[in-house]
Amino acid sequence: MRGRILVVEDVPEMAELVRDNLEFEGFEAELAGSAEAGLAALAAGRFDLVILDLNLPGMDGFEFLERLRREDATPVMIVSACGEDEDVVRGLGVGADEYLQKPFSPKGLVARVRALVRRSREYGAAPRREAWRLGPYEIDLETRSVARGGERIALSSREFEVLACLVRAGGKPLRSEELLSAAWDKAYGDLAAVGVYVQRLRRKLEEDPAAPRLLVTERGFGYRLAGLAGGPGEA
Repeated sequence: MRGRILVVEDVPEMAELVRDNLEFEGFEAELAGSAEAGLAALAAGRFDLVILDLNLPGMDGFEFLERLRREDATPVMIVSACGEDEDVVRGLGVGADEYLQKPFSPKGLVARVRALVRRSREYGAAPRREAWRLGPYEIDLETRSVARGGERIALSSREFEVLACLVRAGGKPLRSEELLSAAWDKAYGDLAAVGVYVQRLRRKLEEDPAAPRLLVTERGFGYRLAGLAGGPGEA
């Protein structure tokens, strides 16, 4: 089995199509017909990825994401007919890691699922510990954790990937294009998504996100982490 996927989709035909394509490729897929059922499934068991429709009966996909991200970092890929830019930005802003618009090709869906699951697992397979300090925060790239005073900070999979890229840069600035390539595995794409994730990280890590001291912008050079210390092998 390549991974366990939760499909939160209220249209049975679409949910079954996604499930059949995933199972054909060796994934295990569980279906939830509402956001409420999806949250219950996540509370009952572990999944490698959530595939989420935005237009759901009752609680919509945005509220689902907001509730999930309060305590769960499971990667989420939105698959929705909502193609407006504001919907994409809002979905990324409240915790999604990827966005795929309907209609989609089954091969494209499976390829993105495989990439998200692979990248999520890669961080847990590091051969040596990479422990860093950023201001009051402890960052461990092996366990994919960020903590302050022993209290863990909940980050989505994509948020952590962006942060990890900046950590590995060792305090040197990275351009949006470099972050897109490293954190998304894409040479080309929407650079606005990088800015969305930087703002999300600032809201979670900065005392004043409007005047950042940790994740700073170097005009003309990109984003960097200020005051980063530690590195591979350090506890």
